[in-house]
Amino acid sequence: MAHVSPAVPDAFPDRGEARRSIGATFRAYVALTKPRIIELLLVTTVPAMILAAGELPSLWLMARVLGGGTLAAGGAHTINCYLERDRDQLMRRTAHRPLPRHDIPPGHALAFGVVIEVLAFAFLWVTVNPLSALLAVSATLFYVFVYTIWLKPRTTQNIVIGGAAGAVPVLVGWAAVTGTVGAPAWVLFAVVFFWTPPHFWALSLRYQDDYAAAGIPMLPVVKGARVAARQIAVYSVVVVGITLLLVPVASMGVLYVVLASVFGAVFVARAIRLHRDFTPQRAIKLFTFSNAYLALVFAAVAADVLFRAAR
Repeated sequence: MAHVSPAVPDAFPDRGEARRSIGATFRAYVALTKPRIIELLLVTTVPAMILAAGELPSLWLMARVLGGGTLAAGGAHTINCYLERDRDQLMRRTAHRPLPRHDIPPGHALAFGVVIEVLAFAFLWVTVNPLSALLAVSATLFYVFVYTIWLKPRTTQNIVIGGAAGAVPVLVGWAAVTGTVGAPAWVLFAVVFFWTPPHFWALSLRYQDDYAAAGIPMLPVVKGARVAARQIAVYSVVVVGITLLLVPVASMGVLYVVLASVFGAVFVARAIRLHRDFTPQRAIKLFTFSNAYLALVFAAVAADVLFRAAR
């Protein structure tokens, strides 16, 4: 009878499988940085730089600012994912994130976030200027310690105050061009700051049960959908008013006035419609539109400046 050798495990795993494993790990680390949120932050940075310069700044300067800003935001988001991994497991919306899925060890995620945050600070300090670097790292510290650790689990005003972190990139962009932070930059900061509550309250209206399950005191969970919808409508009016404040402060032209007014009217109308009929479906539609609204307002800033510079 022929001798049959026992099966010996292959010491060399399939290369295709290894490549897939490396690719999946890479995608998991990228997911920790929350790229979709970074895109929105960068959309506000470039128009701030254009307004500060009064024209299109150096493409190389914009690339350096966007590169450093991407690293800074990515590091902040990664550390946020590390700190919130247990709460993320309790929410259907976030249970697919890398740490709840155990795609990456928590310690590795934290180290990754800290490393790219340090790189962001050093990169901005050396290639842009110290003020931009300090502003970027201050946003991370605020987001991690003030918002994530202190405010979010304790108060319905978490996102109201915490919105300051997401508004800092406009200051970074302005500082990169001028070396200072002028009055128009603070108006742009205020636009993002007051836009953040209606943006996230609309999301929390849609996922109210998720936030309740995780024990996060978002406004709709604590005060109810009606109160949240009313606050969304109020804040939407405030945001539009602040966008128009940019006209006297930054001497914006007719193009900006028209575009900001039209975009603002649509935003307020949608917010009022949600107040009258606060369904989860209307809430998520407003959340989605609010992303477009912010991008369009900042695009209007850039378009107005470039149009007047070309004349």
